[in-house]
Amino acid sequence: MDLRKLQRTIIDALEDVKAQDIRVYDTTKLSELFDRVIIATGSSNRQTRSLAMSVKEEVNSKGGEVISIEGLETGEWVLVDCGDIVVHILQPMLRSYYQLEGMWGAKPVRVKLAGVKGLAKASEFSDEDED
Repeated sequence: MDLRKLQRTIIDALEDVKAQDIRVYDTTKLSELFDRVIIATGSSNRQTRSLAMSVKEEVNSKGGEVISIEGLETGEWVLVDCGDIVVHILQPMLRSYYQLEGMWGAKPVRVKLAGVKGLAKASEFSDEDED
């Protein structure tokens, strides 16, 4: 699966389970291991687990591969490794404490989110609309 399609699939999966404050960062110059980091907030252990499982199911259904999922036991910080994209799903307190945006946030990627200003679901936009 190409990077843009994988990114869009992950964002849609997060939005489907009402993730909060979704941020996407280009990490191509920071790490050779992956090209994007997506950070999202879940309000509870149950929601962070549900968000991770939503990402896994959507990526797999679109022909992508989820390499591993870490943190499902506690649900406070769940990491989903999708190869070219690593997804961090944190509860608000941990996200505030660890400030992952400071580590990976040098180059934000502009994406359209459905939850912002009543936009249509992000998957309804063509790939040319994103950076």
